[in-house]
Amino acid sequence: MNPPRLMDQVRDVLRVHHYSLRTEQSYLQWIRRYILFHSKRHPREMGEEEISAFLTYLAVKKDVSASTQNQALSALLFLYKKVLGIEPAWLDGVTRAKRSKRLPVVLPRETVHRLLSQLTGTHKLVAYLIYGTGMRLMEAARLRVKDVDFSYRQITIRAGKGDKDRKTILPDKLISPLQKQLELGRRLFDLDRAEQSPGVELPYALERKYPNAGKEWPWFWVFPAQNRSADPRSGIIRRHHFYEKSLQRSIKKAVRDLGLASTVSVHTLRHCFATHLLDNGYDIRTVQELLGHKDVRTTMIYTHVLNKGGLGVRSPLD
Repeated sequence: MNPPRLMDQVRDVLRVHHYSLRTEQSYLQWIRRYILFHSKRHPREMGEEEISAFLTYLAVKKDVSASTQNQALSALLFLYKKVLGIEPAWLDGVTRAKRSKRLPVVLPRETVHRLLSQLTGTHKLVAYLIYGTGMRLMEAARLRVKDVDFSYRQITIRAGKGDKDRKTILPDKLISPLQKQLELGRRLFDLDRAEQSPGVELPYALERKYPNAGKEWPWFWVFPAQNRSADPRSGIIRRHHFYEKSLQRSIKKAVRDLGLASTVSVHTLRHCFATHLLDNGYDIRTVQELLGHKDVRTTMIYTHVLNKGGLGVRSPLD
């Protein structure tokens, strides 16, 4: 029996370590590009010199950002350490690109509401949810029925960045719209059950441990897709959550229609959530917990947006 191909090995190890689908796709892409850049040589035949040459090519010829360059490096380090089992001293000496420190784009409250009023349907509710809770786009897309607690006015975010759970607030203004959304979702759930469709995707090995859980209402998506589609990993035809890129396109269109000069994305709503909370006088540790930041210094950047950090001084002209 022939041994598995290198890319199949990489895919298997990524799944063993519970990497997200997007990270899997990204790492596979970077490893392929690395191999093609060096004329399809096997990575075992290459080392520090080849990695440095590839990263230099990305920075100089392709003009990629520091974060993109670091993502490529992370993929290659994963390949050598986790897949090939190579841990020579030079791996720890590979230098990561220094990321530029930039302040996030934050919109005034009035502009946020003008922007969101341009949206309709599911896109509008998801966007308001992100602004009202500080969730990331994929955290909102993957939200399940069981994780919305109306009685305690809170949402549990499962397996967020860093594979950590956390809780965030459920705005009072979104309770009624979310309840109506669940009513719409229930119709799709009942349709799937009536047509004996496979249950929704479950995280990690839960599908083997609880084979029927994916067919139960608590595990259903809060924002299910209208149509079923093939699971990108298993190929099973099932119902997934709504397509997140459609919201990104809607936000871009709304920005154009309003003629906003700022570079606004879905993630901007999360920045606005944090900054507006701090502006309302909430403690930075509270905001850190709601955002799920590991280090408070990450959250501190929003104080600089408010000019309440180290540069929070009043001009003599004023």
